[in-house]
Amino acid sequence: MGSVALTGGNFEQTVTRDGIVLVDFWASWCGPCRSFAPVFEQAGERHPDIVFGKVNTETEQGLAAAARIRSIPTLMAFRDGVLVFSQPGALPAHALEQVIQAVRDLDMDEVRASLSEKSTSR
Repeated sequence: MGSVALTGGNFEQTVTRDGIVLVDFWASWCGPCRSFAPVFEQAGERHPDIVFGKVNTETEQGLAAAARIRSIPTLMAFRDGVLVFSQPGALPAHALEQVIQAVRDLDMDEVRASLSEKSTSR
């Protein structure tokens, strides 16, 4: 399927949908971003049921700031509208596959219960 360009206009609508959405925050001047890009694209081809989105932090500075991006590349994973993973740094292909499998294996009822507990204990 390939990746989808995410902007301030479509980011929230994309990450809050059902299923898994992986988001790569990147910039063209960033060497590690350029090395991670083909790994991300190839994973997108292997997993057509997952949305692979890319946020260009140069053109979407407000979105990057709102997402609290401090270093790039940063990979975020959303499942059923919930942020379940966020990590800066370029991942090798096998590590990205491990993240994808871990996100697939999540018990979302447990995740939501844990989030609910945390929000009521504040």
